[in-house]
Amino acid sequence: MVVEVNGLGDLKSAAQKIIQFAGDEKIWVLNGSMGAGKTTLSKAICAELEVLDTVQSPTFSIVNEYLSAKDEVIYHFDFYRLEHPEEALNIGVEEYFDSGNLCLIEWPQKIGNLLPEKYLAINIEDLGENKRELTLTHHDER
Repeated sequence: MVVEVNGLGDLKSAAQKIIQFAGDEKIWVLNGSMGAGKTTLSKAICAELEVLDTVQSPTFSIVNEYLSAKDEVIYHFDFYRLEHPEEALNIGVEEYFDSGNLCLIEWPQKIGNLLPEKYLAINIEDLGENKRELTLTHHDER
């Protein structure tokens, strides 16, 4: 599925479409270049999921935990600063992924093969002038 975003005003609608397309999938991988809008999209998704906490990039903490108005826990990862996938193991990434809670993952390529076999891929292409093309794909290696 492809979702066009023609400015910040389209983020609410884009987040709604992603949530609907995801279905029961709990691992969401956000792929895109630096500045493509991964964190901005994560904020829009969290707003639609009624997150009560302030959503910000977990660049330095690696993972942020948010609570929604429905008492659902959402984990938001930013693996940009990792030097080796083993660092993700050191924070217990597998336990987070196995928790059954939604996991939003930025910079997934930094953790190598630690991603679960099944996830929702959200590929963000920067088209310039606040325009983005989001390509959503269910990934399942089984």
